[in-house]
Amino acid sequence: MFFCTECGAEVSKWSGKCPVCWAWNSLKETSRIIGKKKKSKLEGLPNFEGLKKNRPELLKDIKTGTQTRLKTSIGEFDGVLGGGIVPGMAVLIGGEPGIGKSTLMMQVSNQIAKNGKKILYVSGEESGQQIKLRSKRLGCEAKELYLLCTTNLEDILNSIADLQPDIVVVDSIQSVYLTSLENSPGSISQLRECTSLFTQTAKTGNIPFFLIGHVTKDGMVAGPKIIEHMVDTVLYFEGETQNQFKILRATKNRFGSTNEIGIFEMQSNGLKEVKNPSQLFLSREDNNIGSAVGCVLEGTRAFLVEVQALVSPASYGTSQRVALGFDQRKLAVILAIIEKNLNLNLRNNDVFITLTGGMRVFEPALDLAIIAAIISSYQEKALPANTLLLGEVGLNGEIRPVSQSEKRLKEAQKLGYENIIVSSRTKNINKKLIVTKIKNLRQLFPILFSK
Repeated sequence: MFFCTECGAEVSKWSGKCPVCWAWNSLKETSRIIGKKKKSKLEGLPNFEGLKKNRPELLKDIKTGTQTRLKTSIGEFDGVLGGGIVPGMAVLIGGEPGIGKSTLMMQVSNQIAKNGKKILYVSGEESGQQIKLRSKRLGCEAKELYLLCTTNLEDILNSIADLQPDIVVVDSIQSVYLTSLENSPGSISQLRECTSLFTQTAKTGNIPFFLIGHVTKDGMVAGPKIIEHMVDTVLYFEGETQNQFKILRATKNRFGSTNEIGIFEMQSNGLKEVKNPSQLFLSREDNNIGSAVGCVLEGTRAFLVEVQALVSPASYGTSQRVALGFDQRKLAVILAIIEKNLNLNLRNNDVFITLTGGMRVFEPALDLAIIAAIISSYQEKALPANTLLLGEVGLNGEIRPVSQSEKRLKEAQKLGYENIIVSSRTKNINKKLIVTKIKNLRQLFPILFSK
């Protein structure tokens, strides 16, 4: 059989394009598994025999029970999962090589083991001596943290049945193999079967599983897309390898929101959670030309971000438009709005936009801050001190309100921002704040550069 790595479709003949999702060069050869699986692989697992007794039930008669989430004592990690670890959940964690996936899971395992839980850490890529050296560097001294160095799936399942752990960590899923399959570890058949058995074990035994996965050159988890459909939660550990700040983001979560992010700082003794992320993205320097401050929302968290702009005459013919941290096409739209409504000639200038701290933003709440930063660099005048700009800009220059403005303004007040510019349609503003309301972009210029 041939398996599409993009959509998971199966076909009997290879072709250059997938007949279902039309992706090019995505069909990979795999062996079809026929017949029943051996029972020896599943013997002794907790509650596995309960599968045979399942019968259809009325939805109204099913009782949910009171399952409490397990806290890891790492607030950023718990927040991304939706408040903690749910019993029986299967989590897939991906990220670039060297980003800190194994370091994060070792620290999480150590924190949970300190609370009296039994943790099984399965490593298929490193020896016990290597992991011991890392655990010393991270200060992992929990007594209930067990290590198993193997790549054989049957050995892992048997160890789970004997040890009865509370949480299992597999590093990594690409290194595990099933002996009944002839394919090499990391192939599509091996990944699909191993992930299926791990997920089944998590559900029937009520054991949370954390599967660490490799990523492709595009940044996606290596293997077919069907692996992400099998698990409950998919987390991505983002950030440049040389950058000390890392972002943990959920792209799929059956037990919480996918908008939550966790920010960590890589130090010599491991990852440290960042409690106040707003200070990472702000410089708070006076008379900083081409710099403006806005507020973004990630899930339930609001934090301030500094936007920096550089406008200079084009020296090489065609002017350049470079945006780091948000959509390139968005910058072209914003420049057209500025030229149309403020009569500023930017077509003969290079425009570079960046967000400090390596932040990536997809919401329109930073439109007003980006425009203010471009104007400040073009006029070579700094914005007034402690100024925050919050608003979405329409094509005709109208300023529109942003969602959850109360939460954003509260964060600005906490960090000492006094001059706040928002849309005239923004409601429920705290009376203690000094807020300037504007309807159109033409009102922004005299407010910023009145002196």
